[in-house]
Amino acid sequence: MSAVTARDEQSGQEFAFGDKDFRFLSATVYEKTGIVLKDHKKNMVYSRLARRLRELKLSRFSDYCTLLKSREGADEVGFLINAITTNLTKFFREIHHFEHLKDVVIPEVSHMAASTGRNRLRIWSAGCSSGEEPYSIAMTLTQAMPRLATWDARILASDLDTTMVARGKAGVYPASAIADLPGGYRGRFFGKAPGAGDSFQVTGGLKDLIAFKQLNLLGPWPMRGPFDAIFCRNVMIYFDEPTKAKLIDRFSGMLRPGGWLYIGHSETLLEVQSLFELKGRTVYRRRG
Repeated sequence: MSAVTARDEQSGQEFAFGDKDFRFLSATVYEKTGIVLKDHKKNMVYSRLARRLRELKLSRFSDYCTLLKSREGADEVGFLINAITTNLTKFFREIHHFEHLKDVVIPEVSHMAASTGRNRLRIWSAGCSSGEEPYSIAMTLTQAMPRLATWDARILASDLDTTMVARGKAGVYPASAIADLPGGYRGRFFGKAPGAGDSFQVTGGLKDLIAFKQLNLLGPWPMRGPFDAIFCRNVMIYFDEPTKAKLIDRFSGMLRPGGWLYIGHSETLLEVQSLFELKGRTVYRRRG
């Protein structure tokens, strides 16, 4: 019996999971996504992938690593990334961002449109998870812009996890997900989902505003921009500093001069003040 197996039996784990396996999986995830998995994440990786090993009828993580290295394992990388990616979200999470969008960004864009005669608005939800964030943006625009139908307004919602993108596109949520929404929002933007039990379907034309796309932030960006605002919240906390710096630089290039970037409550851009100026709690404006 190997030392790894003995440790697994002592800990009660179902699958043998050695440090070499963890290092390989961590390196693969970093290469594909830029997400850094430090040693204290080993148990999290085990719990996220254990079900996948059962589905594949594998008995050890070393067998799973061998699969990933093989020609047949190319498609499996997508399952790995989907399993590791954290997806924690809710409607109007960090409400001050949506208040800033309503009170500052929309009036600013409306003023620009009055000057140029071009009613154009572009917002990107980068790391949209299961769709609550872009739908919150769409509800904010719809409520704050009575003549929104006359605008060329679009929201790009992207995420690395294909499963989350599919959920967002479907727009079906349990009753608990919309329980804390103001009554006016629930009544206007959600209806009972047919054949889905106690679930609700997004309505009110919100889907028409949003394009859901699978996108790796570290890969090519096919969209042209420029965007008026980008939401990238609680995503960069998983990146190392070089990866984060490159991403921020690319965000700057994708925003119009004076465009807005919203980040997560535990993130900061203080190290790139040459590109962005802090204008509020986790609210940054592109310089220039």
